[in-house]
Amino acid sequence: MKAKSLLCAVCLGAVLMTGCGGKQAQMDFIGNEEAKRLALADAGLSAAQVQFTASELANRSGVDYYQVDFTAGGESYKYDIDAITGSVIDSKVPEGGNHTDTADGTSTATGQKKSGVSNTVSGQSGAGSGNGQQDDAASGLTPEQAKKKALEHAGLDAGQVTFVKSELDYEHGRQVYEVEFYAADGKEYDYEIDASTGEVISFDYDAEGYKPQNGENSKMLTEQKAKELALGQVPGAAESDIYGFKVDHDDGRTVYEGKIVYNGMEYEFEIDAFSGAIRGWEAEPLD
Repeated sequence: MKAKSLLCAVCLGAVLMTGCGGKQAQMDFIGNEEAKRLALADAGLSAAQVQFTASELANRSGVDYYQVDFTAGGESYKYDIDAITGSVIDSKVPEGGNHTDTADGTSTATGQKKSGVSNTVSGQSGAGSGNGQQDDAASGLTPEQAKKKALEHAGLDAGQVTFVKSELDYEHGRQVYEVEFYAADGKEYDYEIDASTGEVISFDYDAEGYKPQNGENSKMLTEQKAKELALGQVPGAAESDIYGFKVDHDDGRTVYEGKIVYNGMEYEFEIDAFSGAIRGWEAEPLD
């Protein structure tokens, strides 16, 4: 009986200690009200001018933050506030408006998305975003440098593309830039760039808008020719590195598809069976 009582006491103590540990961690957070105040300061608004629609603690990729949403003058504002430091790690505010002072003392224009986690550039052409200031990655790589890395890898320059976004995010415990743009030939490019080293982690492009020219559909490529075209995208790879190669039909087109596994990377491809155009290409590290 004494042994049983002692065991119960130990278990109860462990539960209480765990609960206290969780409360201690929560005590380090700035709290909902402070998160609201910081969001309002960044937006240049007062509590009397807004109506809060959300204010709650959340977690993304191991980072605790307060999600603070409110409306003012019929417009929506969305903020992610670091739960410990109080810094604005992500914000989305209405189009237009005046420049306001942010919590970190910098100046930004309302209507733009600024973030230590995410910087999105929509509808801009060329490497310059035209958005004014953007926060750099904590590691130092800027959104513009990430764009440049992607362009260099694709063999294109800023004048040949229209950028959709250059967005900082977390993938598998590290910061990466997600860069997306369209080329003049209609191809859509998607890149993941390591925010610390500038390394291309993965990429893909899709030529959904591609249409064959007159005479291109007169003769189907041989399998050997299609394999050569795919291998030409991966210097050093050999035919023995090709897997799952087959003929398929995609959106009314006949394509060769397969994957190349080489040097720690896996490449999936689709090649137009008549024109030889690479209609789809994805690359990612092997698990």
